[in-house]
Amino acid sequence: MSDVQTDIEAALAQAEPQVEVLLAEVVGGSTVRLYIDHPDGVSLALCERVTNQLVAIRERYALEVSSPGTDRPLTRPKHFSRFLGRRARVRTREAQGGHRTFTGELVGATEEEVTIAADTGVVSIPYAAIARSNLVPGE
Repeated sequence: MSDVQTDIEAALAQAEPQVEVLLAEVVGGSTVRLYIDHPDGVSLALCERVTNQLVAIRERYALEVSSPGTDRPLTRPKHFSRFLGRRARVRTREAQGGHRTFTGELVGATEEEVTIAADTGVVSIPYAAIARSNLVPGE
């Protein structure tokens, strides 16, 4: 988890405790792209409230706040567990079995790793080895 994401989560913990920060990434060195979720869904009004709570972040970066969308990022073990049976794309930091990207059905998720039935076979990937992962829309 990045320092920016940690700062954002801390800022929102008091003001918007039901908002889940799915992913906060610095893009191009000057923009923070923030994906949020909420039990009641993500509305434009919620994105605006979150933006207004992040004054310190906006002083350093341009800020984009949005819903996770159909290609929702998967960043925590509970996200992988929630979407078992769905297709996902998992990119690793280093090659595993000659591959860095695995696309397939999520078939297992523990606290330590995710298991994906990819075209190349069933593979278990430790969360620490994942660079980025998301659902594959329309499948």
